[in-house]
Order: sequence, then structure tokens, then C-alpha cells
Amino acid sequence: MMKKKIISASKASLVLLLCQMLSALDVPLDLSQPPTITQQSPKDYIVDPRENIVIQCEAKGKPPPSFSWTRNGTHFDIDKDAQVTMKPNSGTLVINIMNGGKAEAYEGVYQCTARNERGAAISNNIVIRPSRSPLWTKEKLEPNQVREGDSLVLHCRPPVGLPPPIIFWMDNAFQRLPQSERVSQGLNGDLYFSNVQPEDTREDYICYARFNHTQTIQQKQPISVKVFSMDSLNDTIAANLSDTDIYGAKPVTERQPVLLTPTGSTSTKVELRGNVLLLECIAAGLPTPVIRWIKEGGELPANRTFFENFKKTLKIVDVSEADSGNYKCIARNTLGSAHHVISVTVKAAPYWITAPRNLVLSPGEDGTLICRANGNPKPDISWLANGVPIAIAPEDPSRKVDGDTIIFSQVQERSSAVYQCNASNEYGYLLANAFVNVLAEPPRILTAANKLYQVIADSPALLDCAYFGSPKPEIEWFKGVKGSILRGNEYVFHDNGTLEIPVAQKDSSGTYTCVARNELGKIQNEVQLEVKDPTMIIKQPEYKVIQRYGQVSFECIIKHDSTLLPTVIWLKDNGELPGDERFLVGKDNLTIMNVTDKDDGTYTCIVNTTLDSVSASAVLTVVARPNPPFDLELTGQLERSVELSWVPGDENNSPITNFVIEYEDGLHEPGVWHHQTEVPGTQTTVQLKLSPYVNYSFRVIAVNEIGRSQPSEPSEQYLTKSANPDENPPNVQGIGSEPDNLVITWESLTGFQSNGPGLQYKVSWRQKDVDDEWTSVIVANVSKYIVSGTPTFVPYEIKVQALNDLGYAPEPSEVIGHSGEDLPMVAPGNVQVHVINSTLAKVHWDTVPLKTVRGHLQGYKVYYWKVQSLSRRSKRHVEKKILTFRGNKTFGMLPGLEPYSSYKLNVRVVNGKGEGPASPDKVFKTPEGVPSSPSFLKITNPTLDSLTLEWGSPTHPNGVLTSYILKFQPINNTHELGPLVEIRIPANESSLILKNLNYSTRYKFYFNAQTSVGSGSQITEEAVTIMDEVQPLYPRIRNVTTAAAETYANISWEYEGPDHVNFYVEYGVAGSKEDWKKEIVNGSRSFFVLKGLTPGTAYKVRVGAEGLSGFRSSEDVFETGPAMASRQVDIATQGWFIGLMCAVALLILILLIVCFIRRNKGGKYPVKEKEDAHADPEIQPMKEDDGTFGEYSDAEDHKPLKKGSRTPSDRTVKKEDSDDSLVDYGEGVNGQFNEDGSFIGQYSGKKEKEPAEGNESSEAPSPVNAMNSFV
Repeated sequence: MMKKKIISASKASLVLLLCQMLSALDVPLDLSQPPTITQQSPKDYIVDPRENIVIQCEAKGKPPPSFSWTRNGTHFDIDKDAQVTMKPNSGTLVINIMNGGKAEAYEGVYQCTARNERGAAISNNIVIRPSRSPLWTKEKLEPNQVREGDSLVLHCRPPVGLPPPIIFWMDNAFQRLPQSERVSQGLNGDLYFSNVQPEDTREDYICYARFNHTQTIQQKQPISVKVFSMDSLNDTIAANLSDTDIYGAKPVTERQPVLLTPTGSTSTKVELRGNVLLLECIAAGLPTPVIRWIKEGGELPANRTFFENFKKTLKIVDVSEADSGNYKCIARNTLGSAHHVISVTVKAAPYWITAPRNLVLSPGEDGTLICRANGNPKPDISWLANGVPIAIAPEDPSRKVDGDTIIFSQVQERSSAVYQCNASNEYGYLLANAFVNVLAEPPRILTAANKLYQVIADSPALLDCAYFGSPKPEIEWFKGVKGSILRGNEYVFHDNGTLEIPVAQKDSSGTYTCVARNELGKIQNEVQLEVKDPTMIIKQPEYKVIQRYGQVSFECIIKHDSTLLPTVIWLKDNGELPGDERFLVGKDNLTIMNVTDKDDGTYTCIVNTTLDSVSASAVLTVVARPNPPFDLELTGQLERSVELSWVPGDENNSPITNFVIEYEDGLHEPGVWHHQTEVPGTQTTVQLKLSPYVNYSFRVIAVNEIGRSQPSEPSEQYLTKSANPDENPPNVQGIGSEPDNLVITWESLTGFQSNGPGLQYKVSWRQKDVDDEWTSVIVANVSKYIVSGTPTFVPYEIKVQALNDLGYAPEPSEVIGHSGEDLPMVAPGNVQVHVINSTLAKVHWDTVPLKTVRGHLQGYKVYYWKVQSLSRRSKRHVEKKILTFRGNKTFGMLPGLEPYSSYKLNVRVVNGKGEGPASPDKVFKTPEGVPSSPSFLKITNPTLDSLTLEWGSPTHPNGVLTSYILKFQPINNTHELGPLVEIRIPANESSLILKNLNYSTRYKFYFNAQTSVGSGSQITEEAVTIMDEVQPLYPRIRNVTTAAAETYANISWEYEGPDHVNFYVEYGVAGSKEDWKKEIVNGSRSFFVLKGLTPGTAYKVRVGAEGLSGFRSSEDVFETGPAMASRQVDIATQGWFIGLMCAVALLILILLIVCFIRRNKGGKYPVKEKEDAHADPEIQPMKEDDGTFGEYSDAEDHKPLKKGSRTPSDRTVKKEDSDDSLVDYGEGVNGQFNEDGSFIGQYSGKKEKEPAEGNESSEAPSPVNAMNSFV
């Protein structure tokens, strides 16, 4: 909410206007004028008799007036009374009481007269009365003995004081007596009891009268009240009567209401207009009556009516004649009602309708003085001239009295005088002075020259032009120095000379000129007006809900005129902010740290400038977890139930949603609290179900949206009686742990569930489907029992029953268990294999008889393994795979087989104990499949019209290769493809020279292998024939090769083109239409590791360069290795390999020692001498901190890698042909990977061998090679 206050708003402008109108009538003090009373004491002046009496009378006039006084209608000669002095240049009297004078001697009616040569003004009649605070008259007060339920009035009757005292009742300890609907104080000071109760008995009911004027308090003697209850009254009567007498006081009887004050059915009340009307009704009755007020034939005034003293007093403020009428009070209880009608008449002392105002006239002018007043009854109007009744005053031919009006015509200077108007009736009088001053004066402008007025836009602007002149000048306003006269509806011209612009705008700013002229002259004055932009709060504080101990911030962002300096003040609940360092006032916000409950309230941002003020408020609600409930009480205790009640704690501004009831079992688990139940937040009692043999304590937790309260204090303890168990142990099972036993288990009952002392269990069992009797045993403090000597895997009926010292639980239900299992006896028979395709087979078998399973049948396991690949005719390491088929199935599918391979399998039955014997091995073969893509495709020796293609055979031929298919087509400069040419190549070829090609033309090649089943995945590559035997300068990526494992693959490539190119790798599942996945290569490396791949899946891959639009390599296809069914053999853990490595390390150590000795002797190897004689400029010995021995480095084997020679010259990575390579074990990729994923197979320290040596592989360095390169 936002409030705005502008200084020049309508109310302020009205007040200012009235003030200016009054000041316009004031005659400048340098001109002759009759006296004017400016200050006087009140009409009814009660003084403190202990202090000096000061009777004020101040006046102004030219020449300065002289003063005189009358007392009780006669002249008061102050010179004859030494105790009375008059202040210099003043008419104020000072009566010296403190130096021997007595206030009572100066009681009376005083009137002051101020006089000069132009007239005399008089004051009101001032009645001087000293205040009085008399003592209480002594009286004998009898004790009040009252029967319980009766009414009682304790009279105060204070002494008559001046002014009347304030009455209140207290006890001896000066504590106010509590009041209520039943006991209350009346307007006359008496204490009323509608009905008395035994607790009203006391001996110190004391009435006090406080006289504020003299600051004294008078005390009445204490009043004693003794209330007799019916029981004590009966006892008293019984003690004084014989047994034969009939006695007995009646019990307290209820009574219908009776009015104690006012008495009777009607009364009257007269009140004066403008005063406060107080009407009172106090009633007796039992039960205590309730008071209600109505106005007959009308409504109680809405905004001026108040109820006090528990609605026994009706209060109407600022009463008027319209409030006259009949007011009825109704007292009601359950037995009936009583009423009283008060007839109210509102009279009125005289009040002004038009008070006479000073009149300034020039010689020869006319004028009037008007004096109009009203009242009830209507007041009489009388006139005085210079303090003398006008009838006996000196005559003036220019004046004529016409009732409440004096008419002046053709006045002259001698017509100047002060006239008094007196309006009076029986309730009071009004006296007003108004002078007639005859002057001839040219215009004056009293407003300061060049006065600056500043207002806010869209608010009124009031430009003052206070003036004086006689005759009265005419006023005109102009805008600017030479502007035209202002007229029209956009301006308001006031009689006092003020110019009002009702809605000032920015363009209203400027200079305004006021001109005053009469027949004696002319004068003008300039004022300045500036219209400012209003101050606004553009971001107001908002309602906030914050948890206790949190932090909250209110914003107050303002916009204001740049020439005004705003100040921002924050208030809390319309008062100052607490002086607490937690309150941080920023430039445009208020932050409260560590909020507490006391911070709850309304926060207001007030922005003040010199011209306007705006404010905005927001409410802060501090919420917290509820306070814990209290006053827990147990009632209605029964054997199996109890009622719990409590009183909720403070909800802390967040309603309680529910209560959680917890219990503690002090007998079995002291200190541990358990959940009992929950009830809604509106409920404060609950009926709780109980268990036997539990020592209960309860506590309650309140819950609201913020969280849970702290637990309440525990209730009193309640121990329930013991009883038979209500329940038996749950989760009874029978499972054998050995072939000849039965283990019976159950979940033990808690002490809470035991229902009594001596908890035990009766365990019973018998073989199912056999006519046997139950065998039983009673055990305690255990949850397991073992039955020995049972047959293997036979069903048993089992039951476990709880009992305690008082008896058994209900009959338990039976469960079926089995004795222990043994391994199955027979293998599945009639195993058949149906090969579905090259990678999938289906196996069938016959189920075994259930009796031979000797346990719970869990399923069948199929063991299968690859014997050899039919294409390579080489045996491989046997890796058995296992597939489990749950339940009593008779077939299963074998996925992930390798095409064109020989497999074996067997089947075994499985129970809870383990596996049975295996069936005879069954041999089956998978047919041929399509091959994988060729292992590589490289294009070399580009000429003007030919290219040389070389390739490697597929990693997985999956059959007998029949041929290769090569397709190629040209690509023009706009990347459009030309006609496609296809060539079939025999399977035994590994290279081809394509001739008759176009020079300087890019070609795209598609290459794949075939078996009798069909074509495999293709590999793509691009190449360009040369122009003029000059190497092309365009960039290209070629010879993309892959080395794949189960879940990752190393991608490498060759790049020719500009330096500082960033590469990316795109890949996806081969044959899929899904979008390519993109991986960014870190730096300008020519290798990358793809991770997170799916085993046994064919992928397509290509490499591109960032920033080279459309420039990427041809696609390559690779396949990840199949998932291994069991853990593979790690060569690093084999004993022979470890022994070999140890021997090599020992030899290297011996060689290092020999070298060190020779070097210390200064000798050199012959090899070193040769190297010195025929130094190779490419050999760069490494520094010692590189970790190498540069002096003994092998120039042939350890040349540094040159830029651009990251791969062998043929750009290939070939695998060995052996069937037993590490690839078959899931780790045999074309090289090895470092910890950072780089492919070290291409970075070994070996020198590249010539193709004639017959080894085109770039092997990963073995540990031996690594050590050789080191030395």
C-alpha cells in the first residue's frame, strides 16, 4: 500500500488560504488602528490556590493601547492592592498568592479593557475560582454481609471538589480491584456487584478520589464485604438448631435481571451540543446479565458511538441536536430481561454562524458588521461600542443598528471605533470584538519581492500577494514581466490576492507579477514558481513470509526530481526501527538479519522531500515451527485404552496441521519413543488403544508447514495389566541347511508384544502328507530351532505359538517348509541345437524328473564355447560362456556367436544346492556371414591420371572371401558427385593401380569385401590426381584407421594442409539413420579415443577439421569386440612372463654398472668413436633432465620424431594373422593405450623398416624393447 502527501495539497492550501485571508484584513502596525484583543484567559478559570494567579489580557493597536480591569462589574483599582501587579506593556494581571495572599479572596468575575484614541476592546468575563480538594467526612461503615448470588452496591460518595475528582477502587496494597461484567464501577463512583461470589469476601474495598488540579488523592475508609455461601450457611444453622428442627438454607437460585441504576423504567438526560453524552445501565441478576443499547426510532451514530465498562456505558462524542431521542438499555440473562428508557435532549450554548470581522474603510465608503449566532434556546444579540452598550454610546450619524447587523454609510475618520457583539442564552454567551478603522492609504504589497514558490506537478500552486490599502485595492496577475493579464478557468483569484493554479504543470513554471491599484496609487511585485517532478516509489516493499532466524530484505527504490534531495526513513508499526544492529538500512532497501518473532509487523518506507512525501508499506510475517504442546493429561484409564488431552503451543503464524502422538515403554524399552498415531491440528484429545503389560508415557509433537515442534513434556506413566499374547511370531519359515535337517526360524516378539512376563515359543512340526502326530518343543529367548535326521528335501508342516505366564496366544497358522537340499542326480537328456543364422542358435533339452532334482528347481545352465574358426583352421583358447534359463524351461537362445565357427555346448540342471552333472558335449557349426570392412584402405602415388590403392583384409572375414568390390566417382568443386564406376577384384589381391583418371580431380572410393553370403561393411576414402606433377596445396584428411576393443576404439588419421587446425571426430552406429555424434579433439593431434561404445557393434566414423567448411574425411567402419562372458587371462600375471621380465631387468642393471665404470675411467666404446667420426646431424643427444643417456644413444633406433612423421610411411596398422592374438581375448587391439588414451603403437621408438623386410606393422613396444631403447 502506498500513501502520498504533497505539501501543497487541497487541505494545506485551504488552511493557507484562510490564514492569508485573515492576514489580508490585518492593518499594518505602522498605521493607526483600534485595539484588538490577542490573548485572554478562559471564561471559567480554575486556579491552584497554592500558586500565583495569572489573568491574561494581551492586545495590539496604534497607538499602543492602555489597559484597565473590572471585578464583579466595578472598576478594579490594582494600585490599591499590593498583591496585584500588571505586566509592563500588557494588560496581564499577576496576583501574588505565594507571598501571603489567599486565592479565595480573589474569587470573582474579571474583565479587561484595552483602549486607545480609536476605540476600546474588551475581553470575556473571566470567572476566577480556586480549586478545592476537601477531605472525606468521617462515617461509621458497617461490614456488608451478603448471601452468595445477591447483588451489592458499595457507595463511594466522594467529597465535592472543584473540579470534580476522578474515582477508582483499590485494595490495601494499592492494586486496582479487578472489574468484569459482574463487578464494575458506575459513573458516580459506586462499585456495583451484579451478583456476589465467595471470592468477593475481603476487608479492603477502598474508594480513592484524585483531584488532578492540586495533585492530591483522598482515601475513603476501607469497606468490608463477607459473602456467605450456602454450604457454610447451612453449617451455621445446623450448629444452632436441634436435630428435631427443620433447617436448611435454600441453594443459590438464579434470578432474572433487575436494574441497579438508573432506577425505574424511564429517566431524562440533558446534554449540550458538542459535549460527550454518557448513558449508563447496571443490572443485578444471576447469571450475570448482558447489556445491549438501542435508539428508538433510529440508529446509533456509526462513527461517534463507543461502548465502555463492559457495554454498561454508552458513549456518544460530539453530540448534536440530531442525537436527541429515546435510548433504551436492555439487560438480559437466561431467565429474562429488564430495560430502561432514557430520554435525551440536546441543548446548545450559543455558537457562531457569522462572527463580526474587522472593517477597514476609506472616508466616504459604506460597510456592514454582521453578528449571527445560533443555540438552543436561540440566543439574544446585543451590541456595544467601545465597551458601552450601543444604546447609551455616543451617537454616530454614519451608523445604523438593524438587529444582528450594523450598517455604515459615508464614514469619516471619527467613525473609527471597536464594536462588541454579545450572543447569550441560559447555557452561555459569546463575545466578539470587531473594529471599524477609517483610513486613506495607497496600495501596499506585503508579500516579499521575488519570493520563490516550489510545488509538485499536478498539485495546486498558491502564489501569495498579501496587500493592504484603503480603499481596498484591485489585484491583477500577469505571467512574465510583459505578459498579458491572467484570466480563465485555469486560474482561481482569491479575495486576499492569492493566485491559485489548481493543477500546476511543468510549463507553469516562470515569473508571475501581481499588481495592486486603488485611487491613491499602484504597486506591483514579482514572484517565481518552479514546478518539480513528483517523488515516486517505483519498486515498493512486498509482503514477506520468513522463517525464524532467516534473513529478509524489503526494497524501496525511488524516482525523484533531480533538484530535490530525498530522505528515506523506515518505520516499524508506525514507530522507529528497533535500535538493533540486525537492522541494516541501505540506499534502497532494509535488511533484517537473524529474524525473530518480535520482528513481525508492518514496515513502512517514507520518502520525504521539501515539497512532498510518499510512503509504501509491507507486512512481515515471521513463521516458525510450533511451540510444543503442554499440560498433557490422561483420563478414562481402561485396560486397553486411555484418553489423552493437551493444550497446543503457539503456532507461530503457521497453522498447526496435525499432532503426532508418541509413546515410551518404560518397562521394556525405557528412553525409546515410538509412533502411536496422528490427529488433525484442530483436535486436542484422542482415544488411544493400549497393549497389556506396558508402562506407558506419552508425548505430543505439533506439526505445521515449517516443521515439527519439540516434543512436549511426557505425560504421567500408566502401567497396563498383563494378559495372554495377542499374536504369534511372524515370518515363520522351514528351510534345511543340510540334506538331513530342517531349520525352523521365526521373528521374535518384542517385549511390547509379549503382553506379560515369561515369554516363550511352542515350536511344532510334522511331515506333510504323512499320517504323523505333531512334534512340539517349548523354547525361550531364541528365534530358531533345528530338527535333525530328516529325509532329504521333503515338505513339513510347521507352526510356532507364543505363550507367557498367563497363557497361550491364539492358535497359529501353519506354514510349509522343506528339509535340506542335495545336488541334482542326473543331467538333462536329448540335447539338440538348431542354428538359426551365423550369430544365433537355439538349444533344446528334455527336463529331468523332479525327484532327481533333490531340491527347488531353479533352472538350467548352458555352457558353450568356440572350438575354432573354420576360415583360419587355427585353434584358440577355450573361453566358456554360461547362460542361465530360470524355471522349468526346455530351450534357450544362444546369441553373439561368431560366423563360420565350430562350437560345443552342454546343459546342467540347477537347484538351491548347486549344479547337477553336465550333459554330453554337443558340437555345432555356424554358417558363413558377411565380412567386416577391410582393415584399411590407403591411396598412394598420385599422378596426372592414376592412383594406387592398397588395402588390408577384413579383421573378421566371417567366411571365405570371394572378392572385393571397389566403387569410385569424381567430385567437382561444388561437391557434386559424378558417375559411379564399379570394379570387382579377386580376393587374393591387396593393391590396384587405377589408370586413365582425369588430372587434378578429386575421387571418392567405396571399398568392401564379399563372401558367399554377401557384401560386408564398406570403407571410404578420397584422393586427388595431381596437376603438372606438383603436390596439391589443398587440405585433406586421409587414411583414417581404427583399432577397436570392447567398449572403446582408437581413431588415427593423416592430415595434409595448413597448420593449427582443430579436428573433430564424428561417429554413429553403421546403417543407422540417427544423427552423427561429435567429439572435439584436444589440440591438433591426429588420434582420438572413442569411449563408451557398445560391445559387438559396427560403427561408422569420419574425421573433420573445424573452420574448413565441408572438409572431412571419408567414412570408415569398424566393429567393437564381443563382450567377454568370463574374466580373460592377463599375460602380465603369468609366471613365465614375470620371470622373463626379471631376467631382462637384471641384465640391464649389469650393463648399466659396466657403462658407469667405463665412463669413470674416461674410456669410450668403439661405437662412440665411429659416431664421433661420422656424426649424423639428425642425432640430437637429450639433456640429462630428459631422462636419457645422450652419449650412448643409438642413432639408428632413437632418432627424434620429426614433425609430420607421426605414422609409418605406409600409414597402416596391421594385425598379426594368428588366431590366438590378444584381440580374441578382448585386449588384442592394434597397439596399446597410455593412461591419457593416446595410441602409443604409432609412437614407439623403433625405426620404420623397409617394406622389403616383410613387416608392415607398427608394433606396440614390449617392456624389453622399451628398456633396449633406454640404453
